[in-house]
Amino acid sequence: MRNTTLCYIERGDEYLMLHRVKKAVDENAGKWIGVGGRFEEGESPEDCLLREVFEETGLRLTAWRYRGIVRFISDEWGEEDMHLFTADGFEGKLHESDEGVLAWKKKDEVLTSLPIWEGDRIFLRLLAQDRPFFRLTLRYRGDTLIDAALDGKAIAI
Repeated sequence: MRNTTLCYIERGDEYLMLHRVKKAVDENAGKWIGVGGRFEEGESPEDCLLREVFEETGLRLTAWRYRGIVRFISDEWGEEDMHLFTADGFEGKLHESDEGVLAWKKKDEVLTSLPIWEGDRIFLRLLAQDRPFFRLTLRYRGDTLIDAALDGKAIAI
């Protein structure tokens, strides 16, 4: 089981998004996602969040919220527990990322017109609703979301 973080950095009505187009082997190839990555030995979710955001963007977070845990179960990529954060305080200057291309995108554009994982649409809507801390399970067959559960209860997809 992999443990990762993902952060949606907010600037008004925009998210800082990462278009994953640079790595040869990437389960997120071609998709737009937030920023984050895998835990290193001994890291807490917050430690991983701060390190990964800085490494991928050059920004140091000054205000963030731990929003939920999303379990991905994939027939191709295995299982992952992703610790989901939002942040609205940061300092520093954006730099180029080795993971992809960074860009500020309108939140409604992210949901309606960017190529993102179908399950990401579910948790992005939960974030927009300011849902309290949640646990979301997303099961994929290839790139297709086949079922989802929120706080242990099946939801329509």
